[in-house]
Amino acid sequence: MITFKSPFQSQILSDKPHDHCGVFGIYGHPQAAQITYYGLHALQHRGQEGSGIVTSEYDPQSRKYRFRAHKDFGLVNDVFRNDTILTEKLVGNSAIGHNRYSTAGAADNKLNIQPLIVNYRNGNIAISHNGNLTNFKEIRKCLQDEGTIFQTTSDTEIILHLIARSKETDQVKQIVDALNQIQGAFSITILTDDTLIAARDPHGWRPLAIGKLEKAFVVASETCAFDIIDAQYIDDVKPGEILVFDKESLETGEAKSFQLRKTTSKPHYCIFEYVYFSRPDSRIFGESVDRVRRKLGKSLANEHPVKSNGDNPVVVINVPDSSNTATLGFVSESIKFGNNTKYEIGLIRSHYVGRTFIQPLQGLREMKVRTKFNTVRGVISGKKVVIVDDSIVRGTTSKQLVKLVRDAGAREIHFRVTSPMIRYSCHYGMDFPNPNELIANWCDGNVEKIRKELGVDSLGYLSLEKLLESVPHEHCESYCTACFSGQYPTKIDVSSSKDAHET
Repeated sequence: MITFKSPFQSQILSDKPHDHCGVFGIYGHPQAAQITYYGLHALQHRGQEGSGIVTSEYDPQSRKYRFRAHKDFGLVNDVFRNDTILTEKLVGNSAIGHNRYSTAGAADNKLNIQPLIVNYRNGNIAISHNGNLTNFKEIRKCLQDEGTIFQTTSDTEIILHLIARSKETDQVKQIVDALNQIQGAFSITILTDDTLIAARDPHGWRPLAIGKLEKAFVVASETCAFDIIDAQYIDDVKPGEILVFDKESLETGEAKSFQLRKTTSKPHYCIFEYVYFSRPDSRIFGESVDRVRRKLGKSLANEHPVKSNGDNPVVVINVPDSSNTATLGFVSESIKFGNNTKYEIGLIRSHYVGRTFIQPLQGLREMKVRTKFNTVRGVISGKKVVIVDDSIVRGTTSKQLVKLVRDAGAREIHFRVTSPMIRYSCHYGMDFPNPNELIANWCDGNVEKIRKELGVDSLGYLSLEKLLESVPHEHCESYCTACFSGQYPTKIDVSSSKDAHET
């Protein structure tokens, strides 16, 4: 039996799930490193702990390929602050990059920063990985028992070892062989001496898009990385697909495609990518994130409306930035049904609070929220206010935001959430707190208890049924909802996860 504790009894922590990672790759462009830098800049929201780029250059004198790498802790701008790193050090016509948020492997170990690089019998190879491998511990133990030496604590490293140990002689077949042995979520870019390879697990948990920049091919976690470099979005890497870009691809305009062994009859796209993770200006899983989030807001307005009092409009505000477009959907649908509703910017977010900002003392916990958010009193005071957010995790920040709005003079506060209650761990690349730290579990899944804890007049979560109705199904898409439902598409190691059960 799990005993749940109040998140308000422990240290103040972020009330959002952390982003996982962002990957980028380019093949066939003379400014590969610079383009990768801009791609990673657009994907910064997917990981802020570290960043890295690896390039491949052919040396005509030695007739060999050379890998050049630069990676470090920090944001993209900080890691590549010196322009000469991109223009003089990272030379070559192909590159891969990575923004890291650690979901497996120590965050303070510099060796865990990707791309990871090795040199083995078939040459150089580097990898960037978005996702989590669910059989990581099992494979790592087997490899260690056979004498394999690991340089990192990252689950990504086992892929490189499996490639190097493969009995196949062809390099692409070695990679296919390795990827057929791993389970869980992986959207990856692999750089070899003369190819760029993109691959996605059979369930398709994490997005991975393909684009073209002139004749060059680009691969990225989200299409917003294509927009910044003016590349054209072509398609997504299909679940279970491996694409190989080489010199022939530059001539034909097509990649070689390989397929992993089928382990699932249908994909399981991470539905939280639409709710929170991805940027609204991206297309993921073939659909506009903005369009889906607006629909989530409309569904929420239908399921949990907030009625106005006569001529006084309901003021609807969003929690910046991930709930912006969903709030627009909530307001437009409320107006459509004759509810006097007005969208206002009631919360202002500071974008200059770094990850290392000094932590407040116990008695000044509220100061941490005030460094990130402030209220616009003129649009809140005396009003019936609806706060729209994408999710509630621990509830700590949500509770303090409510207090800020209440202190600004709101007459009533109604909290609306564009996702169901989060009650379970994710094992496919999202970093949620332990289940006993989730407010939904501490309050026994009781909306009324959560409402009282947050201090609001009403609280409404979008139901799982309405969430699933709101996401695309035009091409028979199916989704992973494990963090809401506890229904995991794959077997989970119950020794490390008491809340998991396989379906």
